[in-house]
Amino acid sequence: MTRTSFKSFKQKALKQPGVAEAYDELVPAYTVRRQLVALRQSAGLTQEQIALKLKTNKSNISRLESVSSDISPKLSTIVDYADAMGYDVRLDFVPRKKSAQNKRTQSAADKRSRSRVIA
Repeated sequence: MTRTSFKSFKQKALKQPGVAEAYDELVPAYTVRRQLVALRQSAGLTQEQIALKLKTNKSNISRLESVSSDISPKLSTIVDYADAMGYDVRLDFVPRKKSAQNKRTQSAADKRSRSRVIA
């Protein structure tokens, strides 16, 4: 039996309805977390060392860096993390492609309409 590579699995999965949109929505969170890990590693610091600098626990740093964490870090936490390593944070906004923007706008409207309580 031949094992499917992650690359081919991902390509196949992204062709399924809704998967590409869900994937695209998660990209920013994954990107930030990967950047945090890369920043810490390039500074030659362990999670324990950065936790000491930030006066927190290693488990909090682990959760902050984890791509599987359900918790979104606050911007102030990211700024403190970068500051502890001598970096500033730059936030950039870029226009969406029209089709992605329309889908997200519709998705947000759908969520709002589902959350309304009929009195």
